[in-house]
Amino acid sequence: MAEQNFVDYVKICCRSGSGGAGSAHFHRDRRNPKGGPDGGDGGRGGHIILRGNPQMWTLLHLKYRKHVIAGNGEPGGANNRFGKNGQDVVLEVPLGTVVKDAETEEVEFEITEAGEERILLPGGRGGLGNTHFKSATNQAPRYAQPGEPGLEVWKILELKVLADVGLVGFPNAGKSTLLATLTAAKPKVANYPFTTLVPNLGIVSYRDLRSFVMADIPGIIENAHKGKGLGLRFLRHIERNATLLFLVPADADDIAKEYDILLNELAAYKEELLHKPRILGISKSDLIDDELRQLIVPHLPKGIPHVFFSSATGQGLNQLKDLLWETMNANPSPS
Repeated sequence: MAEQNFVDYVKICCRSGSGGAGSAHFHRDRRNPKGGPDGGDGGRGGHIILRGNPQMWTLLHLKYRKHVIAGNGEPGGANNRFGKNGQDVVLEVPLGTVVKDAETEEVEFEITEAGEERILLPGGRGGLGNTHFKSATNQAPRYAQPGEPGLEVWKILELKVLADVGLVGFPNAGKSTLLATLTAAKPKVANYPFTTLVPNLGIVSYRDLRSFVMADIPGIIENAHKGKGLGLRFLRHIERNATLLFLVPADADDIAKEYDILLNELAAYKEELLHKPRILGISKSDLIDDELRQLIVPHLPKGIPHVFFSSATGQGLNQLKDLLWETMNANPSPS
């Protein structure tokens, strides 16, 4: 996945179709020169619809499509003929796409299932024909309803990456290396901070042909919840990960302190993230020996399962996958 091709935020102007006008027609033929009203209803305006597509992973296809316009409904006709509905516009989006009002930034809905369709902007209703206004006291109404105008509003679409496991850690903690080792994903790996600038997804193969999805989230730094570093742009991707794997390298000065900083950043951004199951992974464990490892264990955070591993040597990777699988199945909720 090329970094420039990953787009997780777009702002588009949406205009739904106007409804067609109702008809104020009267029936006329040789045997009935003064027939009653028979005007049909106008067709509704076209909707703008979002549809979940599990094969998509970015909003790139909408980045340069600033205006989305649905078709107008056609007017009603004689003999109670309904006007044709305006053409709907269906926008396919990745799962995890959140819709917000551009003015208020209020969240309206989220697409989370394959094939799920939600109306982003409804079309205007078609006007009623004069048939609907006939009564005992008004048997020849000469009026019909106009069609309801369409709507024009700006919408924000944001993508939150959906994954079973999300990797959380400071820059250069070994997240991309772990993803590249466990999956077929090819994230950019280098020995400097902020190598990863976009989320990367990979499928981890597990025992008995089972698998799960892992997401490498760009590195968090202290005060990321205030927008520092990559900041808020990528913290939202953590929201849609079922289990969080916190990565801290074995050669860190204080593993517990780094874990606490990461946890505090998540809590400051959205406290609900603290309810997700967590695992602490101590990466780059090939840099320490068994004696040093035994000295580290008593100082690790209490109440959270941990595992030492090395992506370079493969040490502890099977144990890590077992722990992740066990945690995911003990906490199956994706929220």
